[in-house]
Amino acid sequence: MSVASVSEQERLVVAFARAEKSRRLRALLLTVPVLVFLGIFFFYPIAGMLVRSFYDPVVSDLLPRTATAMEDWNRDADDLPPEHVYQAFVTDIAVGKANRTVGRVATRINYALPGSRSAITAAARKAELLFEFDDAKQIISEDIPPPDKTWRHWVEEQKTVYKRREFWLAVERATTVFSTKQYLAAVDRRVNKNEEIVLVPEDRRIYVTLFIRTVWISLLVTGVCLLLGFPVAYFISTRKSPAVKTACMVMVVLPFATSLLVRTTSWIVLLQTQGVLNDIMVALGILNDDGRVQLIYNQLGTVIAMTHILLPFMVLPIYSVMNNISREYVRAARSLGAGPFRAFWSVYAPNTMPGVAAGALLVLILAIGYYITPALVGGQSGQMISSVIAFHIQKSLNWGLAAALGSILLFLILIFYVLYSRVLGTNRLAVA
Repeated sequence: MSVASVSEQERLVVAFARAEKSRRLRALLLTVPVLVFLGIFFFYPIAGMLVRSFYDPVVSDLLPRTATAMEDWNRDADDLPPEHVYQAFVTDIAVGKANRTVGRVATRINYALPGSRSAITAAARKAELLFEFDDAKQIISEDIPPPDKTWRHWVEEQKTVYKRREFWLAVERATTVFSTKQYLAAVDRRVNKNEEIVLVPEDRRIYVTLFIRTVWISLLVTGVCLLLGFPVAYFISTRKSPAVKTACMVMVVLPFATSLLVRTTSWIVLLQTQGVLNDIMVALGILNDDGRVQLIYNQLGTVIAMTHILLPFMVLPIYSVMNNISREYVRAARSLGAGPFRAFWSVYAPNTMPGVAAGALLVLILAIGYYITPALVGGQSGQMISSVIAFHIQKSLNWGLAAALGSILLFLILIFYVLYSRVLGTNRLAVA
């Protein structure tokens, strides 16, 4: 081989490598907008939720003297904090009252010890009178105790809650920037006066029950959608006429053109005690007028409404797989002596598993985080954890607890995805 031919080959290799590098760079640049969008609207909110679930610097920033004084409290040897902790606490709540921030402090401590908010705000009003302020922000003198009284006695006289060790443990936990207190609350646990993790009182144990109910309803809705969606997908995929297939697919996707709120409220009209379905059963003599069935504002109503809304998400993945399965497989099984039932379940059904798995996973993930439908038709027994998360975000403003509940919900979804990957394998998503 001549030197010229070798040089020409090297030049072609270098040119090909450059072209390949340029192609990959262009492909990467095309994905930048998508990556930026996912980063801003997906990963950043999730990261913020995870951080907020264990990071809360508000109380530490608003009670700086108390947070510093708490470091000298020997909780193992002393039942209550030393004198200088009380003085620091009174100083901080007096400043907070003047700066109108004591309400935020009281609210957060109240999360750890319910009933303490009123005690803190009442003491703050009296503590403000003990100091002289400059523009309600700077303390001129921090060493003016009430006449003939120590700080501890003055604080304890405000309300009996200050004589309890649980209160000061709650203050200490609230001033801790990084903690697991919200996760403990999310699983109906708390830290008692002996610093042991115990269950909260029985009348406040709601979150574990709601998590169990959420998973149960989601699995039930997924199962019902599979039972209804598989025959529908099979019927559509076996139609020979393109016009019939198109008409059937239009009926499947048509609900997407209707508002979710409209579809949910329609079920209220249909399922309520004086609704259409009960009226039909009374008219047919199935029920008497006094024996109308309660089909809504319970778990049954939640399952019915969610199944109707999520059914297309089951039908479409299964249909996409069924539509690509060759009918020759079943014919070959029949020609080898298998009956119709055995040919279907032994040959055809296993090939539909990628669509079944994808549809089940999609419906399950959507059902676990559903909010509007359970909130409208669930009643007390049909509520899911999403309603409580919304309550803490919109009403109680306990965003830390809402973030902890959301993080646990995300963890549950990841568990289901891992189980799906381990049991079925990611290659099951590929069309057979």
